Amino acid sequence: MSSIKKIDRRSVLKGIAGTTLVLPILEAMGDDVVKQTPRRFCAIYTANGMSLPREANKIDDWRWFPQQTGSDFKFGESTKPLSRFRNQLSFMGGLQHASGIKSDPHVCSDMWLTGAPLHNPKPGTYNSVGLDQVVAQHTKQHCRQPSLVLSIDAGVGFLSRTGTISYNTQGNPIPAENNPRRVFNRLFRGDKSTLEAERTTLKKHIRLVDAVLENAKAFNKRLGKSDRAKMEQYLTSLDEVESRLIASEKWIDIPVKKQDYSHLNLDVNTEGEPSEYYRNMFDLIALAFDADITRSVAFMLNREDGMGISDTFPLKLGLSSTHHQLSHANDKNGQLNFAKYDHFLSEQLAYFFNRLEQFKDHKGSVLDNSIVLYGSGASTTHNPRNLPTLVAGGANMGLKHGTYWSQEATPMANLHLSILQSMGIEQESFSDSTSALSDSIFSV
Repeated sequence: MSSIKKIDRRSVLKGIAGTTLVLPILEAMGDDVVKQTPRRFCAIYTANGMSLPREANKIDDWRWFPQQTGSDFKFGESTKPLSRFRNQLSFMGGLQHASGIKSDPHVCSDMWLTGAPLHNPKPGTYNSVGLDQVVAQHTKQHCRQPSLVLSIDAGVGFLSRTGTISYNTQGNPIPAENNPRRVFNRLFRGDKSTLEAERTTLKKHIRLVDAVLENAKAFNKRLGKSDRAKMEQYLTSLDEVESRLIASEKWIDIPVKKQDYSHLNLDVNTEGEPSEYYRNMFDLIALAFDADITRSVAFMLNREDGMGISDTFPLKLGLSSTHHQLSHANDKNGQLNFAKYDHFLSEQLAYFFNRLEQFKDHKGSVLDNSIVLYGSGASTTHNPRNLPTLVAGGANMGLKHGTYWSQEATPMANLHLSILQSMGIEQESFSDSTSALSDSIFSV
C-alpha cells in the first residue's frame, strides 16, 4: 500500500492577492476525484455556407450534407476526409435560427452561438451571450483560462462583419486572437524561473487596465452614439484582458502539465500556407484541452462577405476564385471549386479530431470528453435555413454518433441547449429554444 497520504479534495492554494483557488485535479487526491473527467466544448465556424450544388450541375456527390439520412448515410466528396471518424460524429440537418430569417444575412456569424434577435435588438443592446461563454461561466473555476477565443483576423471587426463569434454576458463581442505565438505564451508560458517576473508584470497590467478604464468611462460621456459604440467595444476588450490576467495570477504558482511542443510552428501566420496555419491553431487548442487550461474554445475560421485574409485562401490552394465569390457561384465549375474548399476544411477538421483522439484522459480520449460543434450561419448563399452543422465527440457525455439526423425548421438553440445539458450544465432553456433535441444523438 502506498505511504502517500491522500490529499483532501478541498485543498486550496492561497493566491497572490489573497484569493483562494481550488487545486487542479491530482492523482494523489484519489480515484473519486480523478475520475471526474473534464467536459469541454469547442465551436468552429466557417463563413459563407457550404457546398450544396444545384441539381442541374450534376455534382451531387460533392454535397456537404449526405444524400441519405440515418445511420446508413454516405460521406460526400467534400466531407470524405472525416470518414475515419464516422462513429464519433454526426451531421445535423434542418436547424435554423428564427431570428436569422428576419435579419441581415451578413449577421449570421454574429448570432451563430447566440440566436439573438439582431433584427430588433432591445434599446442599448446588440447581441446576447454566446454558447461558448455560457460554458465558460460554468467551467472557469476548474481551469486557468475561462475561455479561448480565436479567429482568422483577430479583434472584433465591426457589427455585421465581426472578426469573432464569441459574445459575453452583456452581448458585447469578445476580441479574438490569431497569432499562434501569442496564444502559446498566454496558455503555456509560466516556468518557475519567470514566475516572479510574470507576477510583477501581471500586477502592472492590472493597474494599467484600471487606470485606462477610469479615464475611458469619464471620456465616454462626451462621445456621440457611434463613438460610444466603439468605446464600448474597447472597454469590453480591456475587461477581457483584465479577467485573463486575474485568472493567470491565480494559477501562476501551479505548474502546467508537461507536454511536447516540438511539433508547433509558432511563427506561422495567415499570409503563408493555410493548412499549416490552421493545423498549428488546432494543435494549440488540443494542447490546451489536454492540459485542462480551458474548457471552452471558439474558433472563427473565416469571415462573412469576403472580409479578411481568409477570403484568399482558395486562391492559395489553386482554386478558381475567392471564398466569398465561390459561395455565390451557380455554374458547375464554380460550385465544384466551392466544394473542393469544403474538402480542404474537412481535412483540417479531421486533423483536429485526430489530435484530440491521441490525447488521453483517465477515461477515454480528449475527443470522447469534448463536444465539437462545426458549422456555418448559412446553408447556400445568405440562406439562413438548414444550417450545415456537424457535432463530434462527447461519447463520455452520452452522445451517440454515426448518423445524419434531420428535422426541418428545428431551432438551432435546441441543439445549443442539448450541448449544455450534455455537459452537465442544468439550464431549462437557451436563447429561443423550445426544448432539448429529442430522438437525436443526445441522451439527455
